[in-house]
Amino acid sequence: MLCTLVLALAGCKPLAAAPPATSGSADPTQVKQQLAELVMGGPLSMAGYSRARFPHWIDQGNGCNTRDLVLKRQGQGVLVNGTCKITAGSWMSAYDAVTYTDPRKLDIDHLVPLADAWRSGARTWTDDQRQDFANDLTRPQLIAVSLTQNRAKGDQDPSQWKPPNRDFWCQYAEDWVTVKYFWKLTVTVAEKAALTDMLGTCA
Repeated sequence: MLCTLVLALAGCKPLAAAPPATSGSADPTQVKQQLAELVMGGPLSMAGYSRARFPHWIDQGNGCNTRDLVLKRQGQGVLVNGTCKITAGSWMSAYDAVTYTDPRKLDIDHLVPLADAWRSGARTWTDDQRQDFANDLTRPQLIAVSLTQNRAKGDQDPSQWKPPNRDFWCQYAEDWVTVKYFWKLTVTVAEKAALTDMLGTCA
């Protein structure tokens, strides 16, 4: 009762629940099979690429956009002022295992970067398909992480960059494969080798 009164006086309220993401498969055999089925290919041309070709953080209803829902889904004790202006909460950045309480210190990372998706097949999609990919709340494609780690990752694949938090390597590889498998994106030889090594860290 006291907590409710304090929130009411502060003009804050809990944010409505976000749809759950489907994270990496609990069955490592299935993930390895999906990895084996991914089409191998070299990077396609980046000609014509722009982040604007992947419209993201679109309106998701009730005054919330995609970023808001990811922060809600991943955070603990998330509070908002008004509709979806997030004012408080706690978020653990899985890339570096650091907990943050200021949402301004977090980026919503596209696990498979937009540029990587472009050069592995998305360049042939329609803009509507690219919008769906960039706002995919069903697959484990969107994750709140620290600004510094998101900047360090850039558009690199697992052969070029891995999370400093090695305990997250298994999940990262599972999620990467899950996203690429669903969206029928290609992988390079080096990328597949790196994913295979990371899956080797799974219990």
